[in-house]
Amino acid sequence: MPNGMSPFEIIMLVCFGASWPFSVYKTWQTKSIKGKSAIFLLLIIIGYVAGIIHKLIYKPDAVICLYALNAIMVFIDLSLWFRYHKQPTVPG
Repeated sequence: MPNGMSPFEIIMLVCFGASWPFSVYKTWQTKSIKGKSAIFLLLIIIGYVAGIIHKLIYKPDAVICLYALNAIMVFIDLSLWFRYHKQPTVPG
């Protein structure tokens, strides 16, 4: 791996990152936040931001892009949560 990047860190971020587009799409399509928690999504974002800060301070490498991409997707999901949280749940 270039610059000593950890293949396990990359695999973890790719696997987590692969799930967020599905979550965002489902929320956007159904306009339902059933089963989602704003606090949970915020904690995930904080975790990704901590990963970004770690990379910037201690081990700058290209993996920071995966942290940023994941954080952006979770932020979009959180934004949809706030948009739809006061609307009645749509059946289905």
